Amino acid sequence: MNMTVAELEAAARQRLEAARVPTADVAAVAWACAWLDACGYAGLKLLIEALGDDRRELELVRDGLGIDLKGMSCAWLATRLMGEVERHGRVFLRNVRHGLYLLPFAVRANIGIGCPVDPAFALGGERTGNPYAEKLARAQCHGVEVDEESWRLLQG
Repeated sequence: MNMTVAELEAAARQRLEAARVPTADVAAVAWACAWLDACGYAGLKLLIEALGDDRRELELVRDGLGIDLKGMSCAWLATRLMGEVERHGRVFLRNVRHGLYLLPFAVRANIGIGCPVDPAFALGGERTGNPYAEKLARAQCHGVEVDEESWRLLQG
C-alpha cells in the first residue's frame, strides 16, 4: 500500500493521540515512524507493537555499564535518550527493544549509533554524512510502501 510520508505521519499522530500518548512525545514518535518507513524500515509495525505495551515511562539511570532500558520500546524513550546523550555524552544501552526508533533522531542530530537491531548498542559519537537523505527524498517524491496489516491495525 503506497501513501505519502505526510499521510503516514498524520495517521500515526492520530493513533498516538487516541492511545493517550503524552502530548510531548506524539509529534516526535509519529515523525520517527514515518521516517523509518520512508527509509525502508518497519517503523509502523514497530509502533503497533509498542502501542500494545503496558509501560511507556522509565527512569533513565546510568550505571557502570550504561543504561538498562528493561525491554521498554525506544519509541517511548528515543527523545529522552537523545537528551541524555546531549547532556552527558555517549551511552551504552542494554535490554533494548525497538532500537530502530533511535535511528531517525541520531541521523537528525548527526551522531553515530551502534547496530540498532543488536540487543545492546552504544548511542553517541560523530556521524560524517547522512546515508538516508536519498531514501527520504525518494519517499517524498514517490510515497512510502506501508505494510497493509500494520496499516489496518493502526486504523484500529
